[in-house]
Amino acid sequence: MLYKTIALSDHWFPRLLRRSRHVVRNFSVPAPGALTHPLVSAFLITRLAFYFIARVFFCEPFFKSYCAKYGKSLHTGVFLHWIQGRGQLIVGDNVTVDGKCSFSFAARYSARPTLVIGDNTGIGHNSTFNVGERITIGRNCRIASGVLIFDAPGHPLDPTTRREGRPATKEEVKPVVIEDNVWIGSDAIIMPGITIGQGSVVAAGSVVMNSVPSNVLVAAIPQDRCGRWRPRRALNSRQRKRSYVLRTR
Repeated sequence: MLYKTIALSDHWFPRLLRRSRHVVRNFSVPAPGALTHPLVSAFLITRLAFYFIARVFFCEPFFKSYCAKYGKSLHTGVFLHWIQGRGQLIVGDNVTVDGKCSFSFAARYSARPTLVIGDNTGIGHNSTFNVGERITIGRNCRIASGVLIFDAPGHPLDPTTRREGRPATKEEVKPVVIEDNVWIGSDAIIMPGITIGQGSVVAAGSVVMNSVPSNVLVAAIPQDRCGRWRPRRALNSRQRKRSYVLRTR
């Protein structure tokens, strides 16, 4: 009632309060460059130094301590990744696991659930890996933010078993293989038992429920093949680079 009176009344005091609120909300001060530029520079340098210390001396050693094996130039972001359970985390050379990602290992299905990340692979912020048996990511892969990859369902498919609170069966755990040079877009979901062939691209937001051959672009929910390309030698024989031709189905 009081709020309504202040908001709608024509009495001089509520109108004064409304004008005062308007003045406060629209208050601003000038920002002369001679003053703000040094302040901004000092802030950026301080932030850079803080993030460097957090990454090099806290976040990266924390992540490396969970790895059964890791190569040179393994980098993380400035957040501690969420790692749950015990498993084998094998990471190659020149790998970046950015932002804050989640790694969960289930001891129920395998004595050593394993996640392998190949050389020169980058993983974006907020990606999730649920490992029951084995997930293999090849070399030179690009995994964008928010990607979910899991090889075991969280609950059994059978409704009776699920109602009784029992876990998924061993037969429902199916390893995932992502071959070399695969690009997975943001918020894609890779289901158990999937193999994504070398050089393929999974569009953002796709739900991959069937294995993907090499050099294919897939998109939609569930994923649908919307194009395919084949390597083609450049017209100049001296050039060893390859170009790619996109073919619609």
